[in-house]
Amino acid sequence: MKKALIMMIALVAPMLASACAPYEADPVSVYQWERKVEQVQRQDAERQRLCQTLDKESARYQRDCAGVKS
Repeated sequence: MKKALIMMIALVAPMLASACAPYEADPVSVYQWERKVEQVQRQDAERQRLCQTLDKESARYQRDCAGVKS
């Protein structure tokens, strides 16, 4: 009985821990909003650069570059 309970806890605990997304508060100041916008723009530019180098027939291109103008 104890072994079964321990096994259930061991199997369920990692699933519960990984199911929660980290909390990220919305920016409140103008400075925080500017930094957030700049971060999103940098990520978008990096994604576009990556998509320009990938083979358009590859599975990674199909998965990661949907909606990117090339």
